[in-house]
Amino acid sequence: MRIPTATYRIQFNSAFGFGAAKAITNYLAELGISDLYASPIFKARAGSTHGYDIVDPTVLNPELGTQEGFEALVQELQQRSIGWLQDIVPNHMAYDSENKYLMDVLENGPDSNYVDYFDLAWNSPFASSHEPILAPLLGNFYGDSLENGEIQLKYDESGLNVNYYNLKLPLKLESYAKFLTQNLGKLAKNLGRKHPIFVRLLGILYMVKNIPSEATAQQRQDQAAFVKGLLWELYTDNDDVRTFIDENLQLFNGEQGKPESFNLLDSLLTEQFFRLSYWKVGAEEMNYRRFFTVNELISVKIEELKVFNNTHDLIGKLVDEGKFTGLRIDHIDGLYDPTQYLERLKEKTGDTYITVEKILQPGEDLPSNWPVQGTSGYDYLNYLNGVFCKTDNEDKFTQIYWDFTGTRTTFEQIVPEKKHLIIERNLAGDIDNLAFLLKKISGKYRYGNDFTINGLKRALAEVLTRFPIYRTYITQEGISESDRLYTQEVIEAAKANTPLLQNELNFIEKLLLLEYDDSLTQAEKDQWLYFVMRLQQYTGPLMAKGVEDTALYVYNRFIALNEVGSEPGRFGISASEFHEFNQKRQDSWPLAMSASSTHDTKRGEDIRARLNVLSEIPEEWQKQVRTWSEINRSYKKTVKRLTMPDRNDEYLFYQTLVGAYPFFEHEYASCVERVKDYLLKAIREAKVYTAWLRQNSTYENAFIDFVSAVLEPSQDNPFLKEFVPFQKRVAYYGIFNSLSQALLKIASPGIPDFYQGTELWDFSLVDPDNRRPVDYEIRQSYLKAIKEQAKTDILKLIDELLANKEDARIKLFLTNQALKARRESLEVFEKGSYLPLEVSGNFQEHIVAFARSDGNKTIVTIAPRFFTSLIQPGEYPLGQQVWDDTSLKLPAAGASAWKDAITEQPVQANGTLLIGEALKHFPVALLVSQD
Repeated sequence: MRIPTATYRIQFNSAFGFGAAKAITNYLAELGISDLYASPIFKARAGSTHGYDIVDPTVLNPELGTQEGFEALVQELQQRSIGWLQDIVPNHMAYDSENKYLMDVLENGPDSNYVDYFDLAWNSPFASSHEPILAPLLGNFYGDSLENGEIQLKYDESGLNVNYYNLKLPLKLESYAKFLTQNLGKLAKNLGRKHPIFVRLLGILYMVKNIPSEATAQQRQDQAAFVKGLLWELYTDNDDVRTFIDENLQLFNGEQGKPESFNLLDSLLTEQFFRLSYWKVGAEEMNYRRFFTVNELISVKIEELKVFNNTHDLIGKLVDEGKFTGLRIDHIDGLYDPTQYLERLKEKTGDTYITVEKILQPGEDLPSNWPVQGTSGYDYLNYLNGVFCKTDNEDKFTQIYWDFTGTRTTFEQIVPEKKHLIIERNLAGDIDNLAFLLKKISGKYRYGNDFTINGLKRALAEVLTRFPIYRTYITQEGISESDRLYTQEVIEAAKANTPLLQNELNFIEKLLLLEYDDSLTQAEKDQWLYFVMRLQQYTGPLMAKGVEDTALYVYNRFIALNEVGSEPGRFGISASEFHEFNQKRQDSWPLAMSASSTHDTKRGEDIRARLNVLSEIPEEWQKQVRTWSEINRSYKKTVKRLTMPDRNDEYLFYQTLVGAYPFFEHEYASCVERVKDYLLKAIREAKVYTAWLRQNSTYENAFIDFVSAVLEPSQDNPFLKEFVPFQKRVAYYGIFNSLSQALLKIASPGIPDFYQGTELWDFSLVDPDNRRPVDYEIRQSYLKAIKEQAKTDILKLIDELLANKEDARIKLFLTNQALKARRESLEVFEKGSYLPLEVSGNFQEHIVAFARSDGNKTIVTIAPRFFTSLIQPGEYPLGQQVWDDTSLKLPAAGASAWKDAITEQPVQANGTLLIGEALKHFPVALLVSQD
């Protein structure tokens, strides 16, 4: 197995394809990156900016470049000994016309060869519904879209299809009869009934009307292909037939202003295997499983072996050829049986490095039986971020939030409330499906015969909202002890909140714990298990939408902690908790990824580093917020007694601005627009005054107008006069937080992962802001100059970097030096023991330090924090005069001679090390034993 030393995430898209990646391979190698970590590169929906909307996993995305371009990139990487960690998407594909598998299902229905590729209601082994597959992709009500002429029937070589802008869906073969019988008499008159062309058309019509009911799926499809081929020949060879078909198209497509003229097309559409509908219908009626609540992403039944084999054929081939050296699995919790999937993947790809995108809640463990190297690093990110938050000030920040916003609702109260909101507004159809399945099961037993569908639905909703983790992993193999405890806790909480549903909840608990009655047949046991495994597929999406995409935008006490997989109700963590996490990781998952920014994070790592500074200065922060709010009060609007924006959104705005405000004036205008875009997304995600499903333009416009007025770039803007000095002070301290954060990530147990561009300051906000193009030219020039100057006078270089730290070269320098040390002492970082180091002295709480040891080599990491009470703006956290008597107790068998891998200077110590000595030249230290 190839183990990465450090990964670098690239977001491929049409503007940054294989050729662009090839151009930066030398830079990545020089930086110290061992593995390119690629976003999905398989054929995606046209114009995709992220690659997760795949239409064909068996071919590369042509928008990223040619096959030759891909091979050239691979060759370039291999020449530089850089591996390729590929992000793959087993859970879903795009609901798109380019998805040939899905189009085949929509055309042929249950007779499609691909009907078991997708998670459709009629695929359920315990249901026989053949209702049309919902296609909730219209931008307006179906009737309006139809009568506005937006839905159009078209004909080409592929046959008859219905079109809605870029969407093109094929019609079932039987529908050709309705189409071809219109105006048939006119064609007969023009050609004559005995004309060979007319006879051939009648033959086609006969075949369409007389498809044998006993025909196999393959026979049906062969006949369809034959009929469509004959019809296309007639259309292209005969002017009369072409005119006949074109006139029929015009007839079916109706005339705007004449509603009755659309009756033919409406009738045609009602007999299809799909049902076009307004996209909002998907929230309440849903007969296919989606990725979260995204109608345009339809889930794949990867548990079907033939589906797994087909969708993973190219992946396996590229692994076998050594082009992919590792895999990252997207949304593992969406799968029906994640363990089975991972075992199959392991069997297919052999001894390949594999990580999973798995959000672990605090205290939760990754299933120990998964054949993977660990997670993609969100768990590490939250511990890393939390250690820079000053936990002592939690009560003060809570009080500030209460006082400013007038709300006293805790995060723990918000979460179930917002999960219920998602169930009601976004997942109602999905929960209906689960409830109907549960009703069918309960009706078989006397103790469940009287349960109503409404009672079961309410009980299910309560159970789903109470899960503290993304999902459990109950299978036919049984239930783990941890999953049993989670399930029992959930049921207990649900009973406490809904005492009138005790019986229903008892029954659900019985099912979830697989407490089969002795009298159950195997078929009944299978049905119970099917329900449990289905339910498990929805707790993750509910957590993601209810917490990540709602609660985290509502609870704004301290947004530095509002991150994927976080627990914002907890105000940071102690250094000992950080060490405990690292020790556990070293013992159990030493090769998991360590992230600090990703394509899914709510804000960039350096924004969080800045915001964490606020946790140290609550009194100053409160004073500033009050002042700003007073200055900006006149920019608010009041409509129907609601002042806009409300205090909670205003509080979010101030925190966001402190974190995202640029160092340089020329970036100001773009920053303002990016903040506006972010805030618009944030308030829609919060779903309080506006939402994606029900946009409130009055509130949205009032908020954006408020931001525009507050940030008006004039010399006499009173807000900016108050804001900028404070923000600059916070940003100054944030720089040192960022450096400590970067070093800890590289030195901690796990594989450090770098999101594109974050080797310089990363003040990105949530996607799509964090997918903006990266300027690699400036990064390449910076790195080249840094490496050249480091060879001649590294201390002079460091002085210059500190003096110009706003340009971020100091972060690039640190990253490069630390990665170089990691590469040179790889055994220590991969396999070395982890020892928290004891700090004493006046500023002991300001230091996070640990040692990694393997054999005779020990490496000590020293990362300061809480700088506001350590230095004044303009000062550096360097030397004895700053650190006073603060010292570090070195490992018992430690060396007396050390070398700082960052500054390349010798450091002397004898059992104890003065922090001022270790941090004489640079704000962090990475000491390598020299004995």
